[in-house]
Amino acid sequence: MSGANSKLPAASVKPMNANPGDATLRKSLGLRDVTLFIVTAGTNYQWIAAAAAAGQSSLAVWLLGALLMFLPLAVCVVFLSSRYPAQGGLYVWSKQAFGPFAGFMTGWTYWTSNLPYFPGLLYFAAGNALFLSAHASGRTGASPTYFIVFALGGLALATILNLRGMVIAKWLSNIGAISRWGAGLVLALLGAATWLKFGSATLFSKSGLVPSLRLSDLIFWSAIAFAWTGAEAASFMGGEISDPRRTVPRALAAAAPMIAAIYLIGTLSVLVILPVTQTSALYGVIEAVRSAAERLQMGWLTPIAAALLTLTCIGGAGAWLGAVARIPFVAGIDQFLPKSFAKLHPRYGSPTVAIVTQSVIAAVFAFLGQAGSTVKGAYDVLVSMMVIAVMLPFIALFASAIPLSGGAPVPGEFSIPGGRVTIIVMAVVGLVTTLGSIVLALVPAPDDPHPLLATCKVAGMTGALLITGAAVYVSGRKRARAH
Repeated sequence: MSGANSKLPAASVKPMNANPGDATLRKSLGLRDVTLFIVTAGTNYQWIAAAAAAGQSSLAVWLLGALLMFLPLAVCVVFLSSRYPAQGGLYVWSKQAFGPFAGFMTGWTYWTSNLPYFPGLLYFAAGNALFLSAHASGRTGASPTYFIVFALGGLALATILNLRGMVIAKWLSNIGAISRWGAGLVLALLGAATWLKFGSATLFSKSGLVPSLRLSDLIFWSAIAFAWTGAEAASFMGGEISDPRRTVPRALAAAAPMIAAIYLIGTLSVLVILPVTQTSALYGVIEAVRSAAERLQMGWLTPIAAALLTLTCIGGAGAWLGAVARIPFVAGIDQFLPKSFAKLHPRYGSPTVAIVTQSVIAAVFAFLGQAGSTVKGAYDVLVSMMVIAVMLPFIALFASAIPLSGGAPVPGEFSIPGGRVTIIVMAVVGLVTTLGSIVLALVPAPDDPHPLLATCKVAGMTGALLITGAAVYVSGRKRARAH
């Protein structure tokens, strides 16, 4: 192995447990599991709804996002996870490249970004669940209390399954991936049938497909860049993947076309079924299904699609909850967090403290996002905040790929076509996309009734997370020196 690899961080060693016989990480994820996990983590129908609400130009934006975010991310993740496959993913990579503080803050921002992501994702699930009855009135009765209770229930389910370890939790992720295909198939078939029988609700044109530079559209671009992330998530569980150097690249190659198909075909189908003026970012997909099903006299499809869409979101919450819990787990090993975070359940091998802690904090965000807002306002705040918070660690991920691409390859490393030149070019493209997305996500939606409040919420919560992370790091260093 190269000289750089001799400096692998403590995350690559056996986790600290109360007794020598306690559980260790289990290699419970194979190629199929990792592929399905990436599909679950890398797609969400809430972005299809947001894209359709932006109009037909969103199809071109999807393609731009694939080229400017997904492709650079995939190249860097394949290289980094192949050369540094240790548990912890981008936490390990940024620490290896820039030192412990950079590693911790990268892991911290990524971890905290998922705290508002969980309630935001489950808010979307709650909106779809309103249509489980074929006679449901949809948005009627969609009170803030309903959304909060649903989010808390989804968090509880995902937490319980992840506490049982990846052997059990992976099935929630797998179900989420299969539900995505099922929902995508229903949406695609309804879109095709609507086009053939009634024509398209959207009049597609060459000029209409060209992305505009209006503020509302530019803000939407940041959400699409965020939507193309997720390829990096599997690497957090490198210690639980069988032969990660080979499995992660192969799984990513298999998942990529599935992710692209779900996003592009799903958005096209919604645009065919509904005019842009009737499409919303929170209810757009399920309302398109209901509209098409009723016009085609197939109303029974609506509750089926609602169930599938709800399961995709709950599966996504379960996948992300389990993956990102490995970050505070590794930080506990490195003693930046209390040692309890580094302990695994003696029977299930799950990082219990890390999972429960992030679930409790995510539950708090379900309430904070709602404060002083309508349901839509809370949803927009959660989306903006998670876009900014999750993009911050990608600065470190792409930047890490540049210095770490030097040196001789290690045995078993995946060979990137074009070598270091390709890696550096992709890293720079990813950096520019990431920085642009962060700036755009700070701008409130044009129709927000309280734009200043929304901006203050996003900026204030993000700033609080960064300051808290730095304080936790300093506290952890003092604790480590004391011992």
